[in-house]
Amino acid sequence: MCGLANTYGMLLFARVVTGLFGGVISSISFAIITDMFPMEKRGRVMGYVQLSFAVSQVAGIPIGLYLAHLYDWHAPFIAIVILAVVVFLVILKWLKPVNKHIGLYHDKNAFVHLWHTLSNRNYLKGFSTTALLSLGGFMLMPFSSAFLVNNIKILESELPLIFMFTGISTMFAGPIIGRLADKLGKYNMFAFGTIVSIIMCAVYTNLSPISLVWLIVINSILFIGITSRMISGSALMTVVPQPQDRGAFMGINSSIQQIAGGVASLCAGLIVSKAPDNSIVHFNWLGVVVIITMLLCLWMMKRVSNMVLSRG
Repeated sequence: MCGLANTYGMLLFARVVTGLFGGVISSISFAIITDMFPMEKRGRVMGYVQLSFAVSQVAGIPIGLYLAHLYDWHAPFIAIVILAVVVFLVILKWLKPVNKHIGLYHDKNAFVHLWHTLSNRNYLKGFSTTALLSLGGFMLMPFSSAFLVNNIKILESELPLIFMFTGISTMFAGPIIGRLADKLGKYNMFAFGTIVSIIMCAVYTNLSPISLVWLIVINSILFIGITSRMISGSALMTVVPQPQDRGAFMGINSSIQQIAGGVASLCAGLIVSKAPDNSIVHFNWLGVVVIITMLLCLWMMKRVSNMVLSRG
């Protein structure tokens, strides 16, 4: 639909449809991971799942821009259709049905089941933690490029280099972080990632003009810390729901993550402002808010971890 759109209204409608189905795919994917892999291997699996996001940052954006430049802006969407068809055929051939949980399903009505999942007190801890995790992770992103260009005096042509090397570092770190989460404990790795993120967030939001190399190093370490939180937090969150509730739990959890990301952008916009010289003002205050959010999330994740451990 996006590849065939020729007006703004058609493109906007197509993007809404994309979001509806994309959210379902994301939540079901996490539910399948939970069903197929035992807890002691989920950190490793989540590390490779996060690796795919890093690959999309490093390869997807440049390829999409190249196709758009070579043909027109419809071309990247057509390429996604071709890739999706290939993935669909692979799923049909190799992915076995994941249906062991169906016999455990008690609610006859899907909306009743959704409400029971949403109102479960233990699950609410997980949903609240996910919201805080997304808030802490997404607040900096909307204004990072403007901050780097207008405050740190990085050229706009240098931004792709920063994103590319940050993505490459995350690609290499993701699988290692996942293995460490399985070996050392999901919460322990989450705490490590939070400490790294807090330190680097304080450094990043108070930067003055520095060389491109040092900026890439700082940005890469920051995102490695954020990735550590996402991988270990996602792996720990898969243990929260009971088998019969995994699909509903992951669906709600995915929705909360997206909503929290939008709220994070809104909150960031209320904190920062633009000076007459186009520099971003109060970016350091935004860093303080992010750090407080990360500390609250660390406390909430500890509660989730204790709840999971108490169930055995």
